[in-house]
Formats: sequence, C-alpha cells, structure tokens
Amino acid sequence: MLYRAIRPALFALEPERAHQLALDALRLAGRRTQRLPSKVPVLCMGLRFPNRLGLAAGFDKNAVAVEGLGSLGFGFIEIGTVTPRRQLGQPRPRLFRLPAEGALLNRLGFPNDGAATVAARLRQRRYRGIVGVNIGKNADTPAARAIDDYIAGLRAVRGVADYVAVNISSPNTAGLRDLHARERLEPLLTALLDERTRGALGSASRPPLVLKISPDLGAEDLQDVVTLLKTLSLDGVIATNTTVQRESTLTSIEAQGGGISGRPLHPLALRCVAELRARLGPNFPIIGVGGVDSPEAALRLRAAGADLIQLYTGLIYRGPALVAQCASALLGSPN
Repeated sequence: MLYRAIRPALFALEPERAHQLALDALRLAGRRTQRLPSKVPVLCMGLRFPNRLGLAAGFDKNAVAVEGLGSLGFGFIEIGTVTPRRQLGQPRPRLFRLPAEGALLNRLGFPNDGAATVAARLRQRRYRGIVGVNIGKNADTPAARAIDDYIAGLRAVRGVADYVAVNISSPNTAGLRDLHARERLEPLLTALLDERTRGALGSASRPPLVLKISPDLGAEDLQDVVTLLKTLSLDGVIATNTTVQRESTLTSIEAQGGGISGRPLHPLALRCVAELRARLGPNFPIIGVGGVDSPEAALRLRAAGADLIQLYTGLIYRGPALVAQCASALLGSPN
C-alpha cells in the first residue's frame, strides 16, 4: 500500500532519477535490517540458495544496495553488468517507462563503476544470500579483443562472486549479440573456463559460470548455444535478456532503439526456457527471467523448466511486496 501511494511521485520523475532514489533508499534500509535465509534452501549449481527468487542484473549495477535488496527477501542478487573499465554508457535519455504494457525500454549500454570498484564493494557485504556478478565487455573494446575483457572481468570478480554470468545478449553494446555465433562463442567460453581453472589453483575460488542469452535467437542459433552449454559443461544458463522485437503498432518510444523488458518479454522468456529444458534435459540449471510481475508469472516460468527465477521490471511497477509474494509462491512449487 505504501508503494502504491508513492509510485505516482516516483513516476513523475525521469526514470533514471527515480531509480537512483530507490537505490539510495535501499542502501539506507540495508544498514538497519537483514532478513534471515529461508529454512527451505534450494541446491543449484553447487550453491545453496535461500529461496528460488532472485534480482536480475541491471537493477544494482554497482553493488551499492545489496543489503537493502537482500532485506526484501531475495534469495539471490545479480550485480552488474560490470565491465573491466568504468564507463558512462549511452547518452541520456536512455531509460523509458511503458506503463500500459508494464514494460521498460532501455539502451543504457552498461554504465558502471568498473569491475575492480564493484568487487571492492562486494567484499564488504553482509547479505547472506547468493550474489552473482554479471560481466560484459567495454563498448570501445573491438570485437576481436572481446575475450580479453571477459577474462579481465572474471579475474576481478571471481573472489567475491558466488557465480559469474557471462552477458553476450544486451542489445545496447554494438556487436555484443554477435557473440552468440558458435565460432565466436566457443572460444570465449573455452577461454573463461580455462581462466577459471587457472585461478582456482591453490584457491577455493571456482565460481559457477552461467551464460545469459537473448530471447531473439533463431532455432539454429539456439541449438548452437545448447550444444556448447552441454559439450563445454557450463554450469547454467540465464534465459533471457531484453528483446528487440516490437509489435506492429509502435509508440514513439517503442520505435526507438533498445531492449524491452517486462510483460511483453514474458511469452518469449517462457518459450525460450521451455525449449532449453527440452534440449538440455531435466538436470541442467536454468535461471528464468522476463516479465515476472506476479506470483503467477513466476510459477509459469518455473513450470516451463526454470530452476531459479529472477525479476526486475516487475519490481518497478509492483513494488517491494512482489518479492515476498513470488518467493512464497515458489516455495510451494514442485522440486
């Protein structure tokens, strides 16, 4: 009820300004309260998740409000996307609300403080749930050097990340989605797996590696991704990132470039999760994300085959109460 009362004031602000205010409030809240993990943890990717519900990457790019977000009841939080070097991202305006569709359009372009700075913040965290870090390449790094950026990102965060998500699916960094092609994806993933092995020698730091994919892949490209996930023994997959697909009738905002999240993404995410589950078999870890704005939507992704569920845009429209509602609904879902 409180969020419903203040949402009109927040929505009267420019979206990024409202988002920063929300992060500031969560950062302050995190100093005072922590929610205990669930007594019914979920084992996935060799990790013990307090519950099945997580926060998707993009909400807290710089790990400034982990404790406050954890106090809402998330079982895991994904930070980022972070790049090796700090970058400002695309020019503003670059984030837009689509209230009638329950959606957001963004072309942020990975604005972040850089992997080393984010890692330093995460070393101080008190949140007892799982924290993943989503890594990407800097916008000015040539495609031919993309592997170098991902390796640098992994090196920076592997000591503080419970898992590392490899983001090749944002539509807002030129050429990034081209990394889905097998001839580019295989050497990238192979290099990251080799780096993880080297970094784990004499150390307990061997975080699971998961791949975050696009909802806009064709059948052949999706099969190539599935083949690599299986043959390289990656630890999991996140389905999906934002979509560049548009309805035939566009508003002036929707006609702009960028990725759409929220309710329009939900059917695409459901289809992608279901296809992945059918092709990967019953035991491969899948994190489902896209259009979760109700407990029913979370349960649909679970029924489609997702082991864990993430949300982001639904939190903007529905407020913090959505977290407890979805986590509770998932608690009763089949194992």
